[in-house]
Amino acid sequence: MRRLIICFIVLIPCILSAQFGVKAGLNFANITKAKEINATSRTGFHMGIFLSGPTKPVLSSQTELLFSRQGYDFSTNINTGKVELDYLLLPQLMGINITKFVQVQVGAQIAYLLNAKIDSTSTTGDQSTDKILRLLNRFDYGLAGGVEVHPIHAILIGARLNLSFGKLYKEPEQGQQYSFIPDINARNNLFQLYAGFKFGKEEQ
Repeated sequence: MRRLIICFIVLIPCILSAQFGVKAGLNFANITKAKEINATSRTGFHMGIFLSGPTKPVLSSQTELLFSRQGYDFSTNINTGKVELDYLLLPQLMGINITKFVQVQVGAQIAYLLNAKIDSTSTTGDQSTDKILRLLNRFDYGLAGGVEVHPIHAILIGARLNLSFGKLYKEPEQGQQYSFIPDINARNNLFQLYAGFKFGKEEQ
């Protein structure tokens, strides 16, 4: 208990000097290795909060918690439809300040799948949410990188690319085959455009 109190006291200056913010924007999502189902990009959205650490002349850090709607559209010889995936994203980023107004961000990201939905022209078997979720890996991880611009006080706009390393789908059980599932090694690709607002004391 004493150690926790000491750690909290040590972190107080960092917390007080940090900046909180909110952000939201568009997602342009797709998956890799999906030629056989003619997968195409799907537009969604994301929104959430972030915490920016104290800014140094060159480097800074940022932690985010985002709700992100992703997925893909597909078309096969027998079926067309869409796969809708809702994720909770946790990016941990390092910012490199190119100028006072422009920052390059790179870092790692983990994700947890909250919900999944399939809409198609034909359905076979149980298409319930629980059934679909059993086909998917709930946890994902990867890299994130992009550019953020701070045009005026407290306002930010940016673009980011997220590359997943985790497989989207689990290994299928013997005899199971679904028209919306491409190669078992399929992974999420995500491009984001966003705007946000920072609260808290602006560092000089």
